[in-house]
Amino acid sequence: MTIHEIENNPNLNGQIRLIENVTYGAADGQALKLELLTPWTQRYPQQYKTEPRPLIVFVQGSSWRLPTFGEEIPQLVQFVKNDYVVATVQHRNSLDGYPFPAFLQDVKTAIRFLRANAKKYAIDPERVAIWGTSSGANAAMLVGLTGDDPKYKTAAYDDQSDAVSAVVSCFAPMDVAETFKYTANVPGNEILKYCLFGTDKKKWPEIMREMSPLYRVKAGKRYPSFELFHGDADKIVPYHQMEEMYEKLKSVGANVEAYRVTNANHELDFWSQRIYDTVLEFLDKKLKH
Repeated sequence: MTIHEIENNPNLNGQIRLIENVTYGAADGQALKLELLTPWTQRYPQQYKTEPRPLIVFVQGSSWRLPTFGEEIPQLVQFVKNDYVVATVQHRNSLDGYPFPAFLQDVKTAIRFLRANAKKYAIDPERVAIWGTSSGANAAMLVGLTGDDPKYKTAAYDDQSDAVSAVVSCFAPMDVAETFKYTANVPGNEILKYCLFGTDKKKWPEIMREMSPLYRVKAGKRYPSFELFHGDADKIVPYHQMEEMYEKLKSVGANVEAYRVTNANHELDFWSQRIYDTVLEFLDKKLKH
């Protein structure tokens, strides 16, 4: 009889814990949820000491509807294996009667919740990044550009900061008005505008501008570092918006890197291991060194 042997893993190296259904706040009686990817040792604080790790807050694109959790979790696992904690965050659904800035307020509340519970989840509250895709990247850019802005701060965990040190944006709408014109023939486009901007169409241009990262950049303000990605064959958000955002950030002295993903459409064929490796390199540089 041949019995093979495998050594045990006393330090739980490489093991990852998924913490589901975490409530980070509430709005109008609706629970706001997030999910966390942490090292497995964090589950057993009496037996293991888990050193605080940098945090990545991830916001899945959803056309400003309710984001799903599972879209990127399989890919985000690799960041936990590289010594990060990752939180995927939901926000209120604009189609349920929650116009701008509800989604931005919610994401900021989640960041403050995570800072308030940093010890519980083995997070270093001084090293926080936000990463978003599509509408989630729009939210991420706005978070980066409006850190601790009282206009978007709710009462929840208001003793904590919602500012971040780094922003990763993948195919974000940087100019919201142009994005809606570009997708005018997409089913649901007009309904979404009423849900996001309200019923008074006279106010739409002002709200769209407030929601557009391209028009939120100000000279003389200190910003986090930005890393921008966009496919040059994007059929939902025009590629040139990333180029304009890059130039705008450079013009005010912000630290920004930009990547053109050749022949890539919106989401679909955009992703590759090269993207994840590039993000990891950027975050390591900004949050670990």
